[in-house]
Order: sequence, then C-alpha cells, then structure tokens
Amino acid sequence: MPAFFQALFPFLRWFPLSRAKLRADLLAGVTVALVLVPQSMAYAQLAGLPVVYGLYASFVPVIVASLWGSSSQLHTGPVAMLSLMSAAALIPFATPGSDQFIALSVMLALMVGVLRLALGVFRLGAIVNLLSTPVIVGFTNAAALIIGLSQLSKVIGVPFPRTDSYLLDLWRVVIQVPQLHWATLAFALGAWLIIAGLRRVAPALPGVLIAVVLATLVSALSGFESRTEVAAEQIRHAPLRTTIQEFDADRTRIDSLTTEIAANSRRAERLEERGGAEAVREAAALRATNAVLEHELKRLKADNTLRQMEMHATPLRAVPGPEGGLGFHAADSLAEEADYAPGLWRFSGVDNGTILLSAGGAVVGDIPQGLPSFETPEIEWTLVPALLPAALVMALIGFMEATSISRAIATTTGERVDTSKELVGQGLANIAGSFFGSYTVSGSFSRSAVAARTGAQTGVFAIISALAVVLVLLFFTTYLYHLPQAVLAVIVMLAVFGLIRIQPLVQAWKVDRVGAVIGIITFAATLLMAPDIANGILLGVALTVLHYLIRTMRPRAEIVSRKADGTLGGIEAHRLKPLSEDFVPVRFDGSLTFINVAYFEDIILEAHREFPRACAVLVVGSGINEIDASGEDRIHEVARRLRELGVGLCFSGLKHQVMQALEKSGLVDELGREAFFPDKETALEVLEARCAGAAARAEPDSRPGRGVGHTAVVG
Repeated sequence: MPAFFQALFPFLRWFPLSRAKLRADLLAGVTVALVLVPQSMAYAQLAGLPVVYGLYASFVPVIVASLWGSSSQLHTGPVAMLSLMSAAALIPFATPGSDQFIALSVMLALMVGVLRLALGVFRLGAIVNLLSTPVIVGFTNAAALIIGLSQLSKVIGVPFPRTDSYLLDLWRVVIQVPQLHWATLAFALGAWLIIAGLRRVAPALPGVLIAVVLATLVSALSGFESRTEVAAEQIRHAPLRTTIQEFDADRTRIDSLTTEIAANSRRAERLEERGGAEAVREAAALRATNAVLEHELKRLKADNTLRQMEMHATPLRAVPGPEGGLGFHAADSLAEEADYAPGLWRFSGVDNGTILLSAGGAVVGDIPQGLPSFETPEIEWTLVPALLPAALVMALIGFMEATSISRAIATTTGERVDTSKELVGQGLANIAGSFFGSYTVSGSFSRSAVAARTGAQTGVFAIISALAVVLVLLFFTTYLYHLPQAVLAVIVMLAVFGLIRIQPLVQAWKVDRVGAVIGIITFAATLLMAPDIANGILLGVALTVLHYLIRTMRPRAEIVSRKADGTLGGIEAHRLKPLSEDFVPVRFDGSLTFINVAYFEDIILEAHREFPRACAVLVVGSGINEIDASGEDRIHEVARRLRELGVGLCFSGLKHQVMQALEKSGLVDELGREAFFPDKETALEVLEARCAGAAARAEPDSRPGRGVGHTAVVG
C-alpha cells in the first residue's frame, strides 16, 4: 500500500522533512525566485503575451510539476524555446497580445499537457529517440539564434516586423539601425555588463535581479518612458497622418477578419459533422470563403508591417501652437531656428482613434495585480488539427529538455530519474496551468542549475519560488512599470546564446557524416522556415528516419578474406586477395526482414557471378539478429536458384533465435544441417576441404579479387 501511494503521490518521498532540508530548500527557493520573476516576464514577451502571463505560468505549473515530477531539483516554468515555438505556432491565427492570441496560447498549453500526460501514462517516452543528437543540436542552435536575434529590435528600440519570413523580418530590423534609440541601447548594454560581469566576478549574487532593479530605478528617475496621446489633427505631416489612418483601419480589418475566419471554420465543422449533401456544400463554400479571407488577411498584415516601419522612420518635433496646443511636424521640415520643443517623437501606436507618440524607450507598463482566476480554457476545435503538429513537437522538445536537465543533475545527486513520471508531472503542470491562464511550460536548465548549486533537497524549493511569484503578483507589480523592455531582451539573449554548440556537430562529422549533414540541414531549414521552427525539426526527424531506413534496406555486406593479422575483412575495403576460387564467404551485417531481403538476394547472386567456380556461398551471419517470414522465404528462393547452378548456400554463426526460426520453418532440414556451422572458422575450414579440387563449372573470372560490386558494399 505505501508503494502504491508513493507511485500515486510522488511527493511523499520528500518526507519526513528535516529542519536542515527545509532550510536548504528555503534558500534555494528564494534564490531561484530572484531569477524566475524577470525571466518569466521576458519569456512571456517572447511568446507574444503580456508580461503578466509569464508570472501566471510561474505559479500553478511550478507547484504541480514539483509535486508529480520525479526530479527533486528540476524547476518547471516558462522557457525560451517553447515560448518562441508557442508564438510561432499561433501567429498565423491571431495577433500577438490580442485576447484571441492569449486564449490560443492557453489552449496550446492544454494540448501540450495532454500529449505529455498520454506519453507518460503509456510509457512512450522512447519516442524522443527519433530526435538524433545532430538533429537536436542543429535545431537548438538555430532556435537559439532565432530567439536571441528576435530581441535585437528591443535592444535598439525599433519595430520588429512579423511576417511569414523571419530572415526578412530580421533584415528589416537591421536596416533600421540608423534610427536606433540611444537610451534604449544604453539600458541594454548596462544590463548586459551587470549580468555578465557579476556572473564572472560574483556568481553567487543574483545578477539578473540586480540588473532589473537598477534599470527600473534609473528608468523611473530619468523619465525613460516619454509618451503622449494626440489627436489625428495634431499630426501636421499629411503623409504620416494618412499612413496612420490606413494603419488603424487595416488593423481593425485584421481583427475583424480573424474573428470571421474563426467563426466560419467553426460553422463549417458543425455542418460537416451534421452531414448531408446540402450541409457539405455549404461547408465547402465557407472553406472557400475562408481561403479568400486568409489571403486578404496575409496581405493586410504585410502592408501594416511596412507601414509600421515607415511611420517609425518619420521622426516628429513638437511645435507650440498659437493657442497653446502642440502640433507635431516632420523633424526634417523645420529650420534650425524654429520654435519647437526639444526631442524627437515617433509613432508608437493607435488606441481607439487616439495616436500614441513616444520620445523615449519602451517599458513593461501596467501589470495587472492579483492572482490568476480559475477559468476553463476555451478550445477552438477547428484549430486543433492545425496546431497538433506544433503541439507534438513542443511536447517532445519540452520533454527532452526536462529529462536531459534531470539526468544531468542526477549525476551529482545520485537521484534516480523516471522519465515516464517526469512526463506525467510535466503534462499535469501544463494541464493545470491552462486553467489558471498559463501558457506552455517546461523544465528550465538555468533555474534547475541554480537550485542544484544552492543545495535544493526536495521539490519544496520550487513551491517556495512559486509562492514568491504570488507575492509579486499581489504586492509588487506596480513597481515593475518602469522596467525597460530592453533589459528583458538582454535576459533572453544571454539565456539562449549559451545554448549554441558547434562541437557536437564537428564530432558527429567524424563519426557519422550523413548524420552530421542531417543536423546541418536541420539547422538551415529551421532558420529558413522560421517563425515556423517546428517544421525544421520535423524535417530533421524525417531525414533521420529515411537515413535509418536506407541503412536498414542496404546493410553492410561484403566478400571477406584474411587480413595480415588473421582476422576477416572486406576484400575491397582492405584490398585483399580472395580466400579461394572454390567457395566465397560473404558477411551480411543486418537482420533478414522484408525491408532488405531483395538486397540480400542481390548480394548473394552477385557474389556467385564474381566467383563462378565456387561450389558454395557462405553467409557469415553473426550480424543477423532476427528473421521474418519474408527473410525465410527469400533464403529458400536463393538456395533453390543456387542449387540449380550446382552451388550450395551455407551459413555460419547464426544466433539462437534466427536458427530456431529456420528450424521451425523446415529450412534447416531442406538445406541440410551440414550447411549450417557454429562459427565462421569452422565453416571456412570445412568448405576449403569440401570444395577443394571441385571441377570448374565456368571459365575463371578474369578479374579475381573483385568484391560483390559497387552496389554490394554499404558503410
């Protein structure tokens, strides 16, 4: 019974809690919280969400994952990789930051949680083995670059376009460098110096928190954020005013189209479920209408992206009017002696017809105070099939991250990590979190490392860090208003650029060049397909499986002979002379199954053609691990064809399970037990004596020593 309860409630292993353990967990929990709060806000912005949703994701999911996970030092919460993948998956369906985007982010977390829970309950964690090391490294490197460079716009204070091409968007950021905001860049550089410097000289100090506190104080005291609301008629630059009005109109149309497309999809799905010719026709018409609307939606988003850049590139100066009001003129249209207020203003946004201008940098702004309320996630059933591939990839990537972190920490703590339990814990965390406004979460390497380094003993430390987030949500959100977004961008960049690794791909090149090439292709494809980075790793998985199938279909097979040290080696690979013209030994290193039996037949018959005088073909079968019905049937067919030519087919070193299968099928009796040898040395000795002096059945091959042929040697 105790074992049953411990399996159902894994957190029971923490007890009894000694005072020393509780003290260690308290210190670790507080230390992790100092990293968690700023990180969670930064990652929420990376996910296209308001910063408060990062704090929501650092509350309930953290507690649930610690209670039902298998690692006592793993800390769950927002992570950079899944934050970017969440945003990339949802951008085609909603505008980042909008209510619909938030709802879809929560729904995606629920989907990821259900998938992880299912993988854990059915103990299917081994599916992650489809992700080979080169593919993982290639994808991680590309994703780290994408995540880090996507923060560049916040570091220099310019808009970041969002289109279907990440590389094009990044280039549009680069060409805006001449318009950078120097104060924003100064905050970013200052944060980087503090965080990186303290990591080197005083790693025990919470550099991230110190940078956040100092930057927030300086921002508040210096008036870093300088914004104003103006009416359209105050913009005295006609082209800019027109562009702003077009931007606002198209933004409204974008929101309307997004809602209409979703409604049409839901209605079409209901009609298809109802059935009937009329309903099917109506559903098809709605799908066709959506295709037209989606094309318009894509065009409007592209147009507004260009408008946003154009508006930001038009600086304004405030000029006092005759009645005391301000008019905003294009800066380059004013003479030096003109009477205008100092500072350049740039377009920031539109809110209910009111134009927002900014002469400073971007800050976090208002953060809702209070805890997230319990609310059932809203499920858009029509989008579930479209989001399922991304959800599956996120489930696997998150699981891979969590288990690799847990195992790395377990090497020092000696704790046993159960991957299935970890999947259950991560799944429950995402499911429970989705009922409290959380987006997708996973195990964090940086925070888990902090927990292990500060001596966390049990999952209590994670609960303490979550309670610290509760305090922030209840009492401290107002103090974060002036936190520059550039500082959050630096936190993300420092976190992800450390994930870039080149050495594993270099090592893979030395061991398996095809695998290394697949890793490089995965890297390139992830970059090119961004922001849909899930497609990059799916391509890598497909290529890995294809490579495996090809190797399985064409395993290594070669005619062997004696090397100088007495062992056997391929006559082509080692430039050896044949053992004999009277029999030919062929090594076959692969299981005999339906996928490669045709290749096996080709190898054996080609070997006989190369050595027509041979009275026997010996298959050195120590590398054959299994055989199926197709394999047995093909052996029977090959033996029959060779028998018609007066040639025997023999085997040596077959494993017990293979030999047993051949005996049950009757093939051993058909070929004769004398055709099966316990090992290759016995077979070579017997065949040399058996075939010596046999009459030649054909003219000697004019090219003795040639192997099975170019198609016969693989690997």
